[in-house]
Order: sequence, then structure tokens, then C-alpha cells
Amino acid sequence: MFSGAFIIISMNNRNQSILYDDISLPDWSQVHILVVGDVMLDRYWHGAVHRISPEAPVPVARIEEMEHRPGGAANVALNLAQLGAKVTLAGVIGNDLEGQLLQQALDEQGIECLFLADERIPTITKLRVMSRHQQLLRMDFEASNADVAHVSIDLVPLLIPALKRVSAVILSDYAKGTLHHVHQLIAQCRHYQVPVLADPKGRDFERYRHATVLKPNQREFEEALGPWSEETNMQGRMIAMCRHLDLEALLVTRGEQGMRLAVLPDSITDIPAHPREVYDVTGAGDTVIAVLTAGIACGLDITSAAKTANIAAGMVVGKMGTSSVSAQELAAQLSSEAPSKILDETALVQKIKHIRTRNETLVMTNGCFDILHPGHIQLLQKAREFGDHLLVAVNDDASIRRLKGSQRPINPLSHRMFMLAALEYVDWLVPFTEDTPGRLIDLVSPDILVKGGDYTISQIVGADTVINAGGKVHIIPMIPGHSTTALINRVSRQE
Repeated sequence: MFSGAFIIISMNNRNQSILYDDISLPDWSQVHILVVGDVMLDRYWHGAVHRISPEAPVPVARIEEMEHRPGGAANVALNLAQLGAKVTLAGVIGNDLEGQLLQQALDEQGIECLFLADERIPTITKLRVMSRHQQLLRMDFEASNADVAHVSIDLVPLLIPALKRVSAVILSDYAKGTLHHVHQLIAQCRHYQVPVLADPKGRDFERYRHATVLKPNQREFEEALGPWSEETNMQGRMIAMCRHLDLEALLVTRGEQGMRLAVLPDSITDIPAHPREVYDVTGAGDTVIAVLTAGIACGLDITSAAKTANIAAGMVVGKMGTSSVSAQELAAQLSSEAPSKILDETALVQKIKHIRTRNETLVMTNGCFDILHPGHIQLLQKAREFGDHLLVAVNDDASIRRLKGSQRPINPLSHRMFMLAALEYVDWLVPFTEDTPGRLIDLVSPDILVKGGDYTISQIVGADTVINAGGKVHIIPMIPGHSTTALINRVSRQE
């Protein structure tokens, strides 16, 4: 059902850039998504702080504005509605003012609500006191998980009619009790053959067995499986989890280090970070699960849906508070991203098929390109002269650490790709995770393979593949004194 991808959302303000291949947005209005989970009301009190309280060493905020927004699973539903999708939201609320405010805000967005209201519990509410876009204080109002879980017992039968008419289901779990019976919900989704994507909480991933896609963050992944380490076989662990839990895909969000998506049977691919000036990360995960699910429901392949979700989440962290992205904003952002130089392997194969029909020549080279220097520039410039298109394969960070040691790379993959993409003689870039590009060369089968250095052709990985296919291999001599290792040693001596 899916093809693999690795997605990164940049959540800092470093100068990073990414050029994506063209993504055609689907007609979001054609899908109907059911969201089930812990619904909340996010309240914001805004005011200026000009003094410290004489009663205690705390700031005094003079409240000038109050607002409220749907939060939790309700924010997921709001993200879908902003795209133009039809949305049904199910959850548990209290029989109180906060529940009424939440219901009213969702009604205004055209979201169908299947709520169980109970006077024994309050509507989950998070109140944030803000001053100059900074949180001074957050207060949470909620019942115990057990009380909410008791109310949610009757939620599953309530959803059966909806399952017969929706395109996909999102389980938005904030560990507040609404999804206490999540295994029953997943079983019903499977029975009605509806894809179900779960945004989990806590250590017990067994609860989400048989979901279509599971989207934990790195902290949750580590709580379930142990610390994340590139030195361990994380790819193998993710694929093993997919098989163990009978998932089709597993997406781990990793904050500023991005995301990683594993897809059965064994596909994992890297996509560099999308940059964004960060103001507030609140709700970014909600945006990811919403756009990813809507994209899949619309028929996008998983790579395109994930890229779209990545861009949308990057836009959300540039806003203050719990936010969403409209279809118009997303379309405008995507139009500014194209065309692309940085490709995943699926998109690369399509590009190569296209140039083959025009009998154009593909040149390929590879390397770490950790610190760009004249030797790199000469290599790429001369390589481009051998054919119509130059593809540069770049080692990812983990493979460089294995090859060069724990202190490398100096620059992360996203920075290295950004620099290379700025060079006019580079047509396409693709990252690879192995120590050598052998598998990628077999996949691409370039007409010409170029390598820099003092190699013989017999020492070059992939040379035999190219030559046996009728291609050529060229070696570009290095410029004496110009290498990344030499530059690092020179700087170290000066220090």
C-alpha cells in the first residue's frame, strides 16, 4: 500500500533549506475522516507584565484578551477541516461551559461531533497565561483517566455507523482515558476495512496492534523500545516493530532531528529537513497525523503524503499557539517549494525513466561532502561535463559516523544537501544510508560513474555494474592539499 520515506521537520531557526519535487495537492473535500480521541479546550489569557507581585516573587499579568481554541484530538479535526475534508470527531466532554465552548467552536468549522457528555467529569481544559508571546503559566483542568475511561465505554458502539461511511480513522491519544478501549476501536476499523492511523501515548504500543500506521514521537519510541541510537540497528528495530504489531508503517517524529518512516516489507528512506522559524511547536504532531491521513485517504502515495505533512507541520510551528494550516496556505507554500533537486529514491527512479525516453545521459558521483572545498567543486563541475544530468549521492550522518568516526560529520545531512543544491552543475541529490553507494548504483544504473581521488577503476564501488551495462567510469584527480580531513586538522592545529 505504501512506499517508504524518511521525513524531517526542522524545529529550529538554523539556516536550512530544502527543495521538494512537485507535489500535486489532492481534492481534500472528497474524503471523510473520523477522529477519535481526547478532546480538549485550549484557553489563552494574554496580558502585559510590568511589575512583580508584592505578595510573592511572581510576575503580575494584566489580562487584556482571552481566547479559546479546540485542542488535543479536536485540533486534529480542525486541521482536517481547514484542508477542506469532511470531519467527524468523537470524544468525551463534561456537561459544562468549556464543553459548550468547544462544541460551538467545532460547529463553526462544520465539524460533526459525536460527544459523550457527562456531568461527573470536566471538559479537559488547558489554560495558558501569555505575555509577549511567552507562556507564564499553564493550568490543566481534567478528571482522572479512570473516570474518563468509564464514560468512554459506550463510545465504540456510537461509532459503528460512522465507520461505514468514512475514508480513514485517526486515533488521537493523549492518555486522558478516552481511548482506554483502543483495541476495540482498531478491531472495528479492521472489520469495516477502514485505514486507521494512531498517534499514541505511553509505553504500551501493544494497545495499537493491527493499526495501519503508528506515529509515536522519539521519547515515546524510546520508552517502548529503549534509547534511540544510530549505532544500533534502528531501521531493523522499526521494521521489527511493524511486523510484531502488524502495522503497515511506523513514523517516528524526532523534533529538530526530523522524522523516520519505516514501511513494510523493509523500506526506509531519508528526506532532508524543511526549515521554519519556530514560534510554538504546540500542535505540530496533530498537523502531521491530520495531513498524512488525509493524503493517504485521497490516494496519495505515502511519500507524497508525508512530504505534504512535513511542510504543513513546518508552517504550524511558525504560528503561535495551537494552530492549523488551510488548503490555500499549503498550496501557496508548495508552489514555492518546486522544482526540486533533492529527491527520495522513488522520485529519482521516475526522473530517470523520463530522461531515458529522451536518450539523455545520466552522470553519477557520490561522497560525504562534509565541508565543501575546491576539490569538491572541481569534481562536480567536471562530472557534469560528461553528460546531460548529474546525480550526486550523499552519505547520511549515520554512515559518515561509521566511516569517519564519532566526531563527523561536521555538517548534518540537511546542511550538506542545501549547499550542494545551490551549485548550478548539480541536477539531483539523493541521500543513502549504507556505507557505500553500491545498492543505489545498481538501482540507478548511470551511464557514467565519476569518482574523485587516487583510485583505480577496480577499487571503485559500482564500477563493474556500470561497465557491464555499457557505461564508463572516470576518475578526477584530487587538488593537492584540499580535503575535508586536511581542513579539520589544519583548524585543530590552529586552536
